[in-house]
Amino acid sequence: MPKLDGILETAIYTDDMDRARAFYEDVLGLEPIFTDGRLRAYGVARRSVLLIFKRGAATHAVTIPGGTIPGHDGAGPLHIAFAVAADELEVWEKHLAARRVAIEGATAWSRGGRSVYFRDPDGHLLELATPGLWSVY
Repeated sequence: MPKLDGILETAIYTDDMDRARAFYEDVLGLEPIFTDGRLRAYGVARRSVLLIFKRGAATHAVTIPGGTIPGHDGAGPLHIAFAVAADELEVWEKHLAARRVAIEGATAWSRGGRSVYFRDPDGHLLELATPGLWSVY
């Protein structure tokens, strides 16, 4: 079996790019690494990329100088978990509270990790998770 090295990109979809930009840049502190009329890409922890597409803008294939990107889209609230250090989770909780982002749930995992859950303006469920959530993390 060929080896996978990780998940490089995760894509979510928004109805309002300005609102999504404000949330992901102002609340989560992400910085864009690419922007065009269809999407905004953010580097996360220098190892993965969060793609935020304008809903419906990526349904058709796009041809670029290097090849073709097939169309895709998504609907409904999706889920993303961001990895955080155990000693940063409380700092994040205070940061979210200061920005009036409601925490919808919290979980203490049997392996020792903890998670908190909140939503972005499009209703996507975001999670901050500390080590101990999974056997691989």
